[in-house]
Amino acid sequence: MLSILRKELRTFFSNATGYIVIGIFLLLTGLMLWIIPGEYNVPDSGYANVDGLFYIAPWLFLFLCPAITMRLLAEEKQTGTWELLTTKPISKWAIIAGKYLAGWILVVLALLPTITYYLAVSYLAEPAGNVDSGAFWGSFLGLVFLSATYVAIGIFSSSLSNNQIISFVVAVVLSFFMLYGFDLIASFFTSGNTIQFIENLGIQAHYKSMSRGVIDSRDIVYFLIISFIFLFGTERRIAKN
Repeated sequence: MLSILRKELRTFFSNATGYIVIGIFLLLTGLMLWIIPGEYNVPDSGYANVDGLFYIAPWLFLFLCPAITMRLLAEEKQTGTWELLTTKPISKWAIIAGKYLAGWILVVLALLPTITYYLAVSYLAEPAGNVDSGAFWGSFLGLVFLSATYVAIGIFSSSLSNNQIISFVVAVVLSFFMLYGFDLIASFFTSGNTIQFIENLGIQAHYKSMSRGVIDSRDIVYFLIISFIFLFGTERRIAKN
C-alpha cells in the first residue's frame, strides 16, 4: 500500500497538472473571499470570520476531487498497466487504499494553505485574535471529512471506465447528488420526520452540522461509512475485471 501511495504522490507532483489543479482551487477561494464583491467577501462583511470558505469549498471540491481522482484507476486501465499491477503480490484492497490515501492527501494539501485566511482574519480583527477559533477548526475538520468522501466517490467513478473524462463527469454527478440530491428529494415530502430522515442520508445535513463548529460523532461516522461504501464498491468493480 505504501509503495502505491508513494508512486501516486510522485506522479502527481512530477508534472504541472497537480500544481495547476491546486492552484486553481486556491485562486478561486482567494478571489471570492478577498477580491470579488459579494456575500462571501471577508473585507466587505465587517466580521472577523472566514465562514465563506466553508460555503464555497464544498462546491469547489465537486470539481477538485474528481480532477484529482479521475486518473487513479482509469489511467491504469487505459495504458494497460492495470494487468501488470494486479500480478504483483499486493491485494486489491491495498491498491485501492494506496490510491485513495494519495488522493485524500492531495486534497488536504490543497486545503492547508487556506489556514492563512484564518490567520489573516485573526490579525485584522479588532482586537487582534478576536476570532471564533473553535468554529473555524470544527468547520475545517468538516472539510477534511467531506474531502474524504468525495475522494472515495472519485475512486469509485475512476473504476467504472478507462476514460478519464467519463470518470470525471460521473464523479461530479455522484458527488453533487450525495451533497444536494437528498435535499431535493426531501422537498417533495411534507412530514417533518420523513424530511429529516431523507436529508440525513445526504452529505449536506452532516456537513452543515460540522461547519457550525459542532463535532458530533454521528457526523464523523456518517462520512466514514459513506467513504467505505464507495471504496467497497470500487473493490467489487475491479474484482470483476
